[in-house]
Amino acid sequence: MNIGIVSDTHDNVDAAERAADAFDEEGVEVVIHCGDFVAPPLLSAFEGYELHGVLGNNDGEISGLEATFDALGEGSELHGRFADLEFGGLSVAVLHGESKAEVEALAAAEAYDVVCYGHHHRREHTELGETTLLNPGAHFPTVPDEHRTVAVVDTETGSVRFRSVAAPSDDR
Repeated sequence: MNIGIVSDTHDNVDAAERAADAFDEEGVEVVIHCGDFVAPPLLSAFEGYELHGVLGNNDGEISGLEATFDALGEGSELHGRFADLEFGGLSVAVLHGESKAEVEALAAAEAYDVVCYGHHHRREHTELGETTLLNPGAHFPTVPDEHRTVAVVDTETGSVRFRSVAAPSDDR
């Protein structure tokens, strides 16, 4: 099974739609969002997926986000500030990750196969013992193109691939 990981879409509907297109091409079944959606309309880009998300520091319209997650169906859920998930035998921790020290400590504990986070607007793929530490990138307007990415995790092999979803220069 392929899992799509995205974060820090910051109301950038075009970027969320490009992420969904990349996930379609990769055969993704489940999408994980590491927070900073900002507002509910962004979530429409992920219709048809089982979407799991956590709240970030810029998610202010929480009741609207909760209602939109519920309306998506497909097993979609907004988990609050932390999610403890499992897909195809792969255990996944998800948080927004304002504290990089907290993120690294969670990964260093090796209690999860994958620890996903966002907030820092830089993609990262680091192996810490038996745990993969993963930031999929971000879609905030000032993020450089090399970090305007999403990640795809294969639950069978544990492999991670990044896909660029950078906007054409006239979309920004």
